[in-house]
Amino acid sequence: MSLKIDGGLFKYDFIDYHAILCVPVDADAKEVRKRYLKIARRLHPDSTIVTKSSDKDIANQLLSKLVNPAYEKLSVERNRAEYNLVLSQIGKRLAQESTSIELITDIAKQLAIAPNIDLLYKSELAKIAETQFDELQQVSQFISQISELNLVYLMRRAGRLMTTPQTPQSTSKSSTPPPPPPPPPKEDSPVEQYLRRAQLLIEKNQFTQAKVELQDALKLEPKNSRCHSLMAIIYLRQNQLKMAKIHFGNALRLNPQDKIALEWKPKVDQAMGIKSGTDQVESSPNKGDNQPDKSGNGGMFGGLFGGKKK
Repeated sequence: MSLKIDGGLFKYDFIDYHAILCVPVDADAKEVRKRYLKIARRLHPDSTIVTKSSDKDIANQLLSKLVNPAYEKLSVERNRAEYNLVLSQIGKRLAQESTSIELITDIAKQLAIAPNIDLLYKSELAKIAETQFDELQQVSQFISQISELNLVYLMRRAGRLMTTPQTPQSTSKSSTPPPPPPPPPKEDSPVEQYLRRAQLLIEKNQFTQAKVELQDALKLEPKNSRCHSLMAIIYLRQNQLKMAKIHFGNALRLNPQDKIALEWKPKVDQAMGIKSGTDQVESSPNKGDNQPDKSGNGGMFGGLFGGKKK
């Protein structure tokens, strides 16, 4: 059985653990554990529901390769906090690209324009959860469907309604003069050119080249807050939280109104400052916040920004 999932957030090289467990993207540890235990009982090799040998093999693959990793990611508070940072950013990123995103399922299309998004979203997840693992051959399709609901929900929560834009009404006064033409564009300064190139490289996940552009910009303008903010974003996507925190702090010292730093520094502080009482977190002293993930998936943001498809 193929475990390839290519719908919803999975289309963007992002592993949607919430979709695998069929829990809302804002589910807490208690809700995650309750759902996991229910699925684990359903897929356990000794389950009376799984009788055929072929089904037992599929159930074992689903449990070991999808369900258990999802539970490990979402059950630990610190992991979930970092993962939520990713979800927040991917929602904003996709919201900006909403006109180019094509929805497949009817329920996702309804959710895109529903007035009460939370009610419809959670009620549909609850319905799907009842039958998600009834037909083991179709589990991947269910996960894709759930992930598309998660995608729409994240975009809506980011504040962008996926509705058809209205055509501006023509003015009733035909005598109103047309607006003056825009002024000719100003030529960018060398620093602005560095920043523009760096931002394009960041969008393409070419972080090393982007860092070089920003370093050149900082040589010309060491006190440019935007340079520090973009540098912090690079470190954040590489899961180097301490370095991201330093550069966000530099940006705010230079410009207390820097929008990027104002938005992301509190989230980084929160992710770094969470104290977990579980042994699972405290027993890993060698995994510092400033150490990038060397597993090959680009760290905390690897699955979202250019990670290789499995």
